[in-house]
Amino acid sequence: MNYAQLLFPDFSLIAIGYLLCRHTALNRPVWQAVEGLVYYFLFPVLLFHSIVRTPLDLKAASGLMGAGLALGLTGIALAYALPWVPGLRRRIDRRDHAASAQIAFRFNSFIGLALAERLLGAQGLQLIAVLIGVCVPLFNLGAVWPMTRHAQRGFMGEIARNPLIIATASGLVANLAGFSMPELLVPTVTRIGSASIALGLMAAGAGLQFQSLARGKALGVGVLTIRHLLSPIAAWLLARAFRLGEAETIILLTFSALPTASSCYVLAARMGFNGPYVAGLVTLSTALGVVSLPLALAVLGRL
Repeated sequence: MNYAQLLFPDFSLIAIGYLLCRHTALNRPVWQAVEGLVYYFLFPVLLFHSIVRTPLDLKAASGLMGAGLALGLTGIALAYALPWVPGLRRRIDRRDHAASAQIAFRFNSFIGLALAERLLGAQGLQLIAVLIGVCVPLFNLGAVWPMTRHAQRGFMGEIARNPLIIATASGLVANLAGFSMPELLVPTVTRIGSASIALGLMAAGAGLQFQSLARGKALGVGVLTIRHLLSPIAAWLLARAFRLGEAETIILLTFSALPTASSCYVLAARMGFNGPYVAGLVTLSTALGVVSLPLALAVLGRL
């Protein structure tokens, strides 16, 4: 399978979003509104529907869930450990590290859902929705904790208001309770899901920034190495340790190599940290995803 060709439609939407934002009247304020629509409404609807559309067998999905949580904990531990790596301690600003540690383990859900559907159809969507459901709460805790520690703010309110956590948690509860979407609503919900993927990818492109990358090079290299090299290798090892099937392994490898979440910038800026620096790392991570995703799927997936 030609993964580079498979990924082209999604990364072309990112490029289109970037060009529209920079060279047309559809500038940044327009795309900020689009991001809000996708993040608070369209995307949660897609997540909820992806989880409830097929009855979930927790026993069958337990291996994937365990591997996803282990992968998340590995990424968080590596990100937190960066200031203690020999040679890096004096080269890493602690506030910048608190804001950008999330780059190493968070992921762009828009790209993940688009790729999962392209790779495995409805099965891929449900599998990655399960990963999102179990990992988003953990990753948000991992992202918020170091910043609240530096800013002396509580993080439970940040977690409780997260629309992704609300959508995934309610979707898992509804699935296990036997809820199914009324047939009358399925076409509408399906179209909302399709719109969320396309608009989410274009919004990710509109948010790309190439400034502010000059400072904190050691920290940037560290978090991006974890995100795009060490995480796929860890996913490959965990897939074998948990004896995942082919479809689950493909989704876990995809999940491990995704660009970081575009909302990393929003979270850092909202909590009073160096937003432009984090935005630069998000941009570089999105570019590196063009390399890390084919590497994870085509190289590691064949081992």
